Amino acid sequence: MGFSLNAQELQEFQPNRYPFLMIDRVSEVEPGEFAKGYKHLTNNEWYFPVHFPDGPNMPGALQLEAMAQMLTVAITTQEGLKGSVTHALEHTVRFRKEVVPGDTLIIEAFVDSWRRGICKGRAFGYTDGDVACEAKMLITIPDILNRYTPKKP
Repeated sequence: MGFSLNAQELQEFQPNRYPFLMIDRVSEVEPGEFAKGYKHLTNNEWYFPVHFPDGPNMPGALQLEAMAQMLTVAITTQEGLKGSVTHALEHTVRFRKEVVPGDTLIIEAFVDSWRRGICKGRAFGYTDGDVACEAKMLITIPDILNRYTPKKP
């Protein structure tokens, strides 16, 4: 049974904080399966004045970060993983259109597999019903992965 997380609740499952928290709300999460939510973008975002002054848009690295944070929520809402720190292992990302002030970036993240602390997943970011960005991601919870990593003699 899925549930939602408001701005305060999502911080129990996502270790990033302002100014690097790239999600405003999680509208639906099914632990270990998927998470969906959004980021409202206003002219007040810290990166718009410098990226770029005459044509502000959300940097691609931050779009990727938003998708990775949503995938993190899909993982850390599983039993016993609340507050776990994740690390990126590999990302393949594609940017299709600019994300600009006034947009709402709708983010959907899906867990394709979850084994031994490694998550293979994918995410999509939409604005105005169109795909703005998409990514295939490999992220880990190091505390779990380390239990399965052979120790050096």
